Amino acid sequence: MLVTGSIPFPFMTKEGSLEAFKTVSAGNFSSDFSYGQIISGTYPYKTSISSDYYREYTGNNIRSALKNTLNHYSTISPHYLYESSYGDKGVEEFKLISIPSIFYGQSIKKGSVDLKYYVTGTLVGHLKDSKRNGELVQVGPKGSNGSGSIAGIVLYKEGFLYLSGSWSLKDDYTEMYDVDSIDQYNPSWLWFMATGSETSSPPRYFSSSSYGLDFQATETIPTLTMFAKAGRGEFNHSNNTTAIGHGQNIEAFITSSVYEEPQDLVLENMSNGNYADEEPLFEKITYISKIALYDEKKNLIGVAKVAQPVRKNQNENIAFKLKLDM
Repeated sequence: MLVTGSIPFPFMTKEGSLEAFKTVSAGNFSSDFSYGQIISGTYPYKTSISSDYYREYTGNNIRSALKNTLNHYSTISPHYLYESSYGDKGVEEFKLISIPSIFYGQSIKKGSVDLKYYVTGTLVGHLKDSKRNGELVQVGPKGSNGSGSIAGIVLYKEGFLYLSGSWSLKDDYTEMYDVDSIDQYNPSWLWFMATGSETSSPPRYFSSSSYGLDFQATETIPTLTMFAKAGRGEFNHSNNTTAIGHGQNIEAFITSSVYEEPQDLVLENMSNGNYADEEPLFEKITYISKIALYDEKKNLIGVAKVAQPVRKNQNENIAFKLKLDM
């Protein structure tokens, strides 16, 4: 996300992965943008999760718009089928919960959807996609009406919850949940997130009914993987003063016309010997703690640090794997 002035906006670069915003069609992606070009979008100034109730045989435009998508996911669960023994979504009453993509990113995480229905503060219904296949199963309260039944489905990538469970969640309580009717209804999943209306006649306020909706989002982060190699005989010399043997004078000789550094300094022998009383053969050994990243113009663009310094002798080939989240 970039912020220009006070207005943030999403962006991505056209790459070989062919990733683009959902609002950019495949044709426009191919013809309107060149590789390396930044594709930008806009965020809405405000957004919210919406809840819409559709009676039997109403909302035909919405139903027909969902038909192909629902049938597409029928391989995951037969409950997605537009027409099946589980019901006819072309005529049944249902509640559609619409979640804007700014809340869930690439898709809603499977297994994370959790719906709770409360009446006067008491939990009367609890749905979860516990099977991770889009089916919203009533998992609680234990022994409740409809326990174990499937009350709806989740469209993970599209951000929709389709609820059709019409059984009563509390038989001894009713409300005028339908703002276009004066009829009393028992709480059910068809009335999930019903909040009433000030413009209805009479105005409706459901102070005794409350709801909980939880889910997790998923977002793919492009990652650049790089390898930095330290081959045999490479990177075994260090200009660090700690590599110089202890007790030597490392100060340079300086006069008005001369600057001369010591020429006979002996490096510290860090080789391991086989015996405690025997000086091992000298070998240049370094400890690599940082890896510098340069662009094609030799400009330093980043520094990677290892968790612990890596010992490198002259006969070793070492490769470091670096990952950079874009």
